[in-house]
Amino acid sequence: MITRPVCLHYSMQANQALCYRKLQYFFYIRTVINLIELIVKNRILVYCAPLNILIPMKRSFLSFLLISFLTVTAFAQKKPNFWDDVQTIKKYDLMYKPPVHPVLFVGSSSIRKWDDCTRIFAKYNALNRGIGGAVINDITYYLNDVVFPYQPKQIVLYVGENDLPNETVTPDTVLNRTVRLFNAIRTKLPTVPIVYISIKPSPSRDKFKEKAIASNALIAKFLAGEANTKFVNIYPLMLTKDGQLRPELFVDDMLHMNAAGYAIWRKAVEPYLMK
Repeated sequence: MITRPVCLHYSMQANQALCYRKLQYFFYIRTVINLIELIVKNRILVYCAPLNILIPMKRSFLSFLLISFLTVTAFAQKKPNFWDDVQTIKKYDLMYKPPVHPVLFVGSSSIRKWDDCTRIFAKYNALNRGIGGAVINDITYYLNDVVFPYQPKQIVLYVGENDLPNETVTPDTVLNRTVRLFNAIRTKLPTVPIVYISIKPSPSRDKFKEKAIASNALIAKFLAGEANTKFVNIYPLMLTKDGQLRPELFVDDMLHMNAAGYAIWRKAVEPYLMK
């Protein structure tokens, strides 16, 4: 394997079609193998149109095969959110060996788009495994893929902002999802320090301002009672002195940050990183 201690650069969209085709091919081959195994063991004739032959198979096993095929087809058509993105990350890990026991930056697109993260935090052995568009439950779902395999010495977490636009989501919802994520991490990494970056004040989501502030307050209160955890309140640091938004910290979409925005994050987060 090749060790490459530079910032992760991978194109999620470019590999989605390839990953999807490989997944479909795998399931097709697996189904064919199951069919052959059943043919050997059983004796009822079923017409196979593609091969223009009669295949011996029992009715019960035919039913089983049909149910299995439908299940596989349904999964292939509706995969979990960001499935292809995560498979791309795992493929990247096969190409370039991740650092051992890194400071792991994980979360949504504000982490993924921190392009110079691993360079500026190289002395901390940083690794970036953000997933663009992820909500809190997505990170919880993929802990076995983007957190636990790296055995991090520390975790820097930013996720929750993408939960806000959902009308059914309240500050309590954000808190409860964050608590579930935190507890899920603690089941396998009970003492690893966690740095939680608060929800930031993005101009494009200013209408969710009250929800963001309330969510930050609830999460800060929860984390205050947890060991080996630091809450970094980035929200006021990205406002003017009189509490106004700062569009100059963001790119054109007014959601993702530019270098000036990430400079604020770096100054706020770095004092808590472990060498």
